[in-house]
Amino acid sequence: MKVSIRFFAALREIVGKKEETLEFSTDRDVDVGKVLKRLADLHGMDFAEYVYDTQTGDVHGYLQILVNEKAAKKLNMKLRDGDVLAIIPPVGGG
Repeated sequence: MKVSIRFFAALREIVGKKEETLEFSTDRDVDVGKVLKRLADLHGMDFAEYVYDTQTGDVHGYLQILVNEKAAKKLNMKLRDGDVLAIIPPVGGG
């Protein structure tokens, strides 16, 4: 099973690329949370601190996570082969 991940803004700088594909040996039990944990393992502390609250271990509420361009409401949302996950940081401007 393959899942593509798209990175934006500061997160793109942390990982050094705009997109990455992860492969899982099974298509069962692959969810948004599992993908984020694999990414944290691959990209280290900077990634983990950007995505997770160090006090609670929860994903920061200011991040928007999309699966196939639709909001992922829960980390246990199951993924399928070929899904595209995007991690979008808050946008500021004026």
